[in-house]
Amino acid sequence: MQTMSNILSLAIWVPVAFGLLLLAAGRQENPGVARWIALVGAIAGFLVTIPLMTSFDTTTAAMQFVEKAPWIERFNIMYHLGVDGISMWFVPLTAFITIIVVLAGWEVIEDRPHQYFGAFLILSGLMIGVFAALDGMLFYVFFEATLIPMYIIIGVWGGPRRVYAAFKFFLYTLLGSLLMLVALVFLYYKSGGSFSILDWHKLPLGATPQALLFGAFFAAFAVKVPMFPVHTWLPDVHVEAPTGGSAVLAAIMLKLGCYGFLRFMLPIVPDASHEFAPVVITLSLIGVIYIGLVAMVQQDMKKLVAYSSIAHMGFVTLGFFIFNELGISGGLVQMISHGFVSGAMFLSIGVLYDRVHSREIASYGGVVNTMPKFAAFALLFSMANCGLPGTAGFVGEWMVILGAVKHDFLIGALAATALIFGAAYTLWMYKRVYFGDVTNDDVRGLSDINAREFLILAVLAAAVLWMGLQPKPFTDVMHVSVTELLKHVAQSKLN
Repeated sequence: MQTMSNILSLAIWVPVAFGLLLLAAGRQENPGVARWIALVGAIAGFLVTIPLMTSFDTTTAAMQFVEKAPWIERFNIMYHLGVDGISMWFVPLTAFITIIVVLAGWEVIEDRPHQYFGAFLILSGLMIGVFAALDGMLFYVFFEATLIPMYIIIGVWGGPRRVYAAFKFFLYTLLGSLLMLVALVFLYYKSGGSFSILDWHKLPLGATPQALLFGAFFAAFAVKVPMFPVHTWLPDVHVEAPTGGSAVLAAIMLKLGCYGFLRFMLPIVPDASHEFAPVVITLSLIGVIYIGLVAMVQQDMKKLVAYSSIAHMGFVTLGFFIFNELGISGGLVQMISHGFVSGAMFLSIGVLYDRVHSREIASYGGVVNTMPKFAAFALLFSMANCGLPGTAGFVGEWMVILGAVKHDFLIGALAATALIFGAAYTLWMYKRVYFGDVTNDDVRGLSDINAREFLILAVLAAAVLWMGLQPKPFTDVMHVSVTELLKHVAQSKLN
């Protein structure tokens, strides 16, 4: 076990501290000050995560960068942090996306920028806390606390139906999480008064408790992913959320649910996970195929990409529950790549919306004639969304399909149809928005991306290509931890 003091605490609390500073200085007289404080906070938050990437030991499945201190001693609740190969990459990914979101809102957010950027920085720290928490109650606190800044971001800076969307988001995700709280308390008493997630992994649980715990965790995490049929909140929220909110929601927040499957469900209730795997696989395939078809008929660009996110998350849950290394590693790679690709897709839609104030596909056409540089970036991100080889979008999906074929050829074949549907709805949207003659005065008057927008899209494009062409740094980190997880699940099944 490797210990490096305070790296994870810094990753969590540096952005939170800058966020609170922004809220404390929340005046509108000088929005430029808010932007620079936010950018410095976001960059500082990312810089403190660099030792995670440079010093991570890929040869062990043990938790690294561990921090442990008493928190609520009466109930043995600890401030216990650590990362392994499953969770490590999500810490720098969250910090990276936060920088992108701050830059994306630089000139766009004129109403209460202090509070806007402050909410995002606090949200960033809380999401990192979810990925780093090794105490069940600490995890729950971070998991639920992420709802508050996102609720505010949607409800204050969102579209015309923002209050409805924010309330729906909060209600759906909170109700599922209450069942998880019951499960955590049960595990606390079952383990003799420990909230340590690692202790829970060793608990010998009978068939009935495992089944009930599986149901409780599934309710919390499936809504967050979101899986079919509890996915209906996501398109509404994406449509109403500001561009930065959509980018963070798709790039990071959906991954909190997927992460819960690997940190809680598979290791704590392995027998129930095997037992109910056919149900999860079926729901995942419905999510991949049916939601892909639903995406094809969308007329709103944001709604189309939102449904696309649900389909991509179906790949993740499918990979997790076929119980082989290709599947689980592919699901993890898909989570990271989707963070880059979906964030880029929503930011690209935001670039158009800031100029035309419409998300309807019919409002565009011929954008390549007036914004050629932007259209080139958008084409790369669209191709990545389809799963084009050489881009980040391909690696995870291909690994999951290979793992699924190894598990059951029919499941693999059905999963592979997602590549066809993905190409259909993404490229059809691109064709209608970017190609053809300019028939709209709004499009005719468009100006190409400025230096700030070019920088944002270029950085994301580099990330998409880097991960697509050189996925080894990502797969090397997760390999040993995934192998150990599968060994643990397989041993439990044998016993």
